[in-house]
This record gives sequence, C-alpha cells and structure tokens, in this order.
Amino acid sequence: MSEFETLTVDVNGFPTRIWRKGSGPLLGFLAGYGGLPRWMPFLDELAKTRTLIVPSLPGFPGGDRGHAILDTHLDWLLAVRDTLDKAGLAGADLAGSSVGASLAAEVAALWPDTVRKLALIAPFGLFDEKNPPTDPWAQRGDAVPGLMCADPEIWKAMKAMPEGANSIEWPIEQVRANEAAARIFWPLGNTRIEKRLRLIKAPTLLLWGEQDKIMPRAYAEIFATGITGPTTTKIVAGAGHLAEHDKPAEVAAEIAAFLG
Repeated sequence: MSEFETLTVDVNGFPTRIWRKGSGPLLGFLAGYGGLPRWMPFLDELAKTRTLIVPSLPGFPGGDRGHAILDTHLDWLLAVRDTLDKAGLAGADLAGSSVGASLAAEVAALWPDTVRKLALIAPFGLFDEKNPPTDPWAQRGDAVPGLMCADPEIWKAMKAMPEGANSIEWPIEQVRANEAAARIFWPLGNTRIEKRLRLIKAPTLLLWGEQDKIMPRAYAEIFATGITGPTTTKIVAGAGHLAEHDKPAEVAAEIAAFLG
C-alpha cells in the first residue's frame, strides 16, 4: 500500500485534514457515520483509478472542533461546500457514504454546477414513520459495530486506537464524531432531504448494503425517484450500512464503472 498525502486547510477558523492519493480525474469522498479515524482499504481501491481527495468534516476525525459553531443545517451545508472548494473538488465527481452521502447529495442539489457525477452509499436524511431508520445515537455502544458493518470486527478495527496515538485524545475524537453527526441529523436522521432531491441533476449511483441495519432499503427507491438526473441503484451483497468497509473492492469497482 503506497503512502497518501495529508494536507490541511482552514474551514471557519479550524484546521481540517485533507487526504490525497492516486492519479487521474478527481474524485472526492465524504466519509460515513463515525468518520475515518484511519486510512481504510476502500480508499486504496478508489485511488487505483482516480486522484482521490478525502476531506474531513467538521468535528469528525481530522476535522478538529469546527462542528461546535454550526447551529443550523444551512451552516453545515455551507461548511461542506467551503471544505470541498478548498480541497479543489469544485466541478469534480463526488462520492459519499451514510452521513457523508447525505451531505454530498445536498451539495449536488444546491450547487449543481459543482458536482459532475454523484455516488451515494446509503445516505441519511430521510424518515418514514412507517419504516423508520435505526437511530444510531439511541444504541448501546457495543451494538454499534454490528449496525454499521455486516462484519462488526471491521468497525472495531477502524475505531481501535493505533500504536503511538494519544491515549487521551483518541477516544475523545471518536465521541466527537458521533456528536458532530448528531448535530447534523438530530432528530432521527431526518433533514427532509426529499424536498431537495429534485434539484439534483447529476447522474447518480445509489449503493445499498444488502444487510444494512440502519437505512431501510426502500429509501433507495425514494432517492432514485426523487432525483431529477439519471439514477442507477445497486445492492451490495454481504455488506452492511457502511458497505464500503465490508466490501471495499466491490463498492469501489461499482463506483469506478459508473464514473467511467
């Protein structure tokens, strides 16, 4: 596995980590619930065919404490747009997972010229009281790994403190990531994104883990029918909510084929 480059940009006065690896056309990726505390195999797979740029979100690992000043959904969307611009991703292809997928979709809706093609892995943002998503903030800590990945050991390994990490700061960063996601999606992960899906003109790939225990698969159809641009939906066998971690090669291959 080759090394990736780490850059830092300023977003609302807070340092924000940007990872970069690979060559070819630009592809941005916004991480899912819990963020990316460490580089994961899925990112290597994406970087095989693209210049992959992975900006951290405010409050998520690598995003410092910038979430604390974001009080409204519009605050969050403006911060994400600013982060993408400073990462050099304006006009590029954009992918996202879970909470990051929801924000990627919002950017494509509100600023359509900034996104060429869009790949979304089980995005948050919808709520149907007859078929509600699982609320990750209402779960016991030991239940979360099995909700996020079909193989809970993958989540545990991603969140495990690496050798040499600050033993005090590492767990604080992981809790902060949950807090940041809650500030975006509280309550019940519902941002009423369905009202804005019609504004998305970009060709869109929707990927859903076959074993997703967070977002009902029926929500894929709501996204597909709501988006104005052409959509393609794929179900990822053997994958949970964060399908990119359960099946990194398969998910990356679907995204690469879709982007062309």
